[in-house]
Amino acid sequence: MAIEYPAIAFCGALLTFLLAKHKPFSPVSASSGLSIIAYYFFYYFNLQPELYSAIFFGGTFIGMSTPKRFGVYTITSAAMIFAILFEYLVPKINNYGGALGISAFLSVCACHIFILFGAPRSKKR
Repeated sequence: MAIEYPAIAFCGALLTFLLAKHKPFSPVSASSGLSIIAYYFFYYFNLQPELYSAIFFGGTFIGMSTPKRFGVYTITSAAMIFAILFEYLVPKINNYGGALGISAFLSVCACHIFILFGAPRSKKR
């Protein structure tokens, strides 16, 4: 796994998190809109659009599930965990959808469990 997986997942999570905070956008519309834009970006620059847009979309799952619970620090941690889980779960699960959902769910759950056990938490603004 190279540095691009965590970076792409972090971009998806952070952009969704920030966009979902604005009134006209819901977390689902922020995720879907940003995922379409990301796919066209990766396709235009010929940067493995299927793989990278899947990682970006998985990152948006993290941003969708956290606007009211977590902050930027927790989103960053969840995106890093997601990238590691995605790297190792894709070969084990046949479809991207299963790997995306499980990786995002486990990364957000891990961060929430860490917070319950006293890990530092992002300050909400």
